[in-house]
Amino acid sequence: MAQAYETHAADSAYNAHYDRPAVLDLVGDVRGLQVLDAACGPGLYAELLVRRGACVTGFDPSEAMLALARRRVPDPSTRLVRAVLGEALPFEDGEFDLAVCALAIHYARDRVLAFEELFRALRPGGALVVSTQHPTTDWIRKGGSYFEVRQEQDNWVRDRVTYPVTFWREPLTTLCAAIAEAGFLIERLVEPLPVASMRECDPEEWDVLHERPGFIVLRLVKPA
Repeated sequence: MAQAYETHAADSAYNAHYDRPAVLDLVGDVRGLQVLDAACGPGLYAELLVRRGACVTGFDPSEAMLALARRRVPDPSTRLVRAVLGEALPFEDGEFDLAVCALAIHYARDRVLAFEELFRALRPGGALVVSTQHPTTDWIRKGGSYFEVRQEQDNWVRDRVTYPVTFWREPLTTLCAAIAEAGFLIERLVEPLPVASMRECDPEEWDVLHERPGFIVLRLVKPA
């Protein structure tokens, strides 16, 4: 569903008017930085990071997504390689100043290893900005025990085609434990509000997100 996802995420309410503004706010100034786009998908973040002056390396497990990312970000200094979040990554220790992992950590089978590998790839004093589905929202949607860690499935409909999408649901305690086990410190934790433009494109979801959070965004730092 790579092409359908790219078309949807480029200007969807939750991606373009909720997640990306919140993540980029915590990313801050990236001019001259070596930035890793973890699970880069079709390159929507990589494109914005390059525009802001970063030297970007991205990885994704999907060759179809990487093909879209290469088309979107033809900049010759941008590296886009195949790798899997939650497995060993093909990067040197301390290679990056900053990493971004947007709406992907809940797909990694081993979240602890995912955080450990991103930690390893960052220089001392570097930062990781990660966004994910808010654990209370998954609990409200799926029911059962909030504290249970388990794999769930959503069905995404794109261009009238239904795609089953599996992800891991876990409480905030477990997510923060994985972050701490990897060695990160939590610098900021944000439950974002949608930007004003979302009110124009999806007023119903704008109202929902002013009553309860949909995503959670964290800025994590690797101690110097």
